[in-house]
Amino acid sequence: MIRIENLTKVYTSLKDQITAIEDITLHIPQGAIYGIIGLSGAGKSTLVRCINRLEEPTSGKIFIDDQDLMKMSARELRQARQKIGMIFQHFHLLQSRTVFDNIAFPLEIAGYKKPDIEQRVKELLPLVGLEDKAQVYPSQLSGGQKQRVGIARALATNPKVLLCDEATSALDPQTTLSILELLRDINQRFGLTIIMITHEMKVVKEICTDVAVIHEAKIAEQGPVEAVFIQPQSSIAKEFISTVFPNELPMDLLQELSTHPNSQIVRIQFLGSKTSDPIITDLIKECDVQANILYGSIDHLRSTLFGTLTLELQGTPEKLALAHDYLAQRELKVEVIQHV
Repeated sequence: MIRIENLTKVYTSLKDQITAIEDITLHIPQGAIYGIIGLSGAGKSTLVRCINRLEEPTSGKIFIDDQDLMKMSARELRQARQKIGMIFQHFHLLQSRTVFDNIAFPLEIAGYKKPDIEQRVKELLPLVGLEDKAQVYPSQLSGGQKQRVGIARALATNPKVLLCDEATSALDPQTTLSILELLRDINQRFGLTIIMITHEMKVVKEICTDVAVIHEAKIAEQGPVEAVFIQPQSSIAKEFISTVFPNELPMDLLQELSTHPNSQIVRIQFLGSKTSDPIITDLIKECDVQANILYGSIDHLRSTLFGTLTLELQGTPEKLALAHDYLAQRELKVEVIQHV
């Protein structure tokens, strides 16, 4: 659906050059909700603005449905952008226009006839839960309602791609969840490909099918959400994941545990149906080790259960090795945090 190949953007001034993104390559499949996460200044917003050429890349290629956006004329690009919707952190609504007229605006620009505009807006208002707000002005809306207007406006021309640039960053947690649920519903109902730019891993956890981690202008890691959460390869991905699944034990507890002979501190990660399996009970029976539970949590990645469990395992080296073999046979991700 979307192919980004070796994309680079360099800003040049009289004094110096700043590389905002460097050699970015991503393949985003049709119907995915693709998260791009990074710290402030990492280059993620520049990347999303390059995708629809609001920013002109310095080099690289961008394909949407096998059409090369970099080779398009200005007229061809205007037409292509009608199939690329975009929503923003601060909504960017026209304050002098009603909700109805804000949603109608891109249709007017695209040259739709008035009856077609009215029909399309009337279709979109109930989709985003604003059928009773058609004649209300943005100043009378909550933040969540403003973003719903932004989503409806982005959907007006029936796009194939929806770019979301920090779409929930200005919202409270409960409103964020409602907006993410709306985006998930739109994705499932219309097969729309959604790219989520965010600095919050909880957004990725809630809604994304795939994720790319951008750090210092480059892609540090990418893959299906489950794979990145269970086995992150980069330090920046591990840092982001720890914000939603804390995994650090207090230093004083680690020091206390270090006095225990013949023990290991291990972190086990569970996915899907394994989350409800009696792993620890069976581990103790099968391997004759002691298991001291230090920390545990169960949450979800989208609709899939995801659990982490930090244990102190005590036993002879042979029994500890047997315990690792047992956990590996169960296809569980096990990380040794500390040997004692």
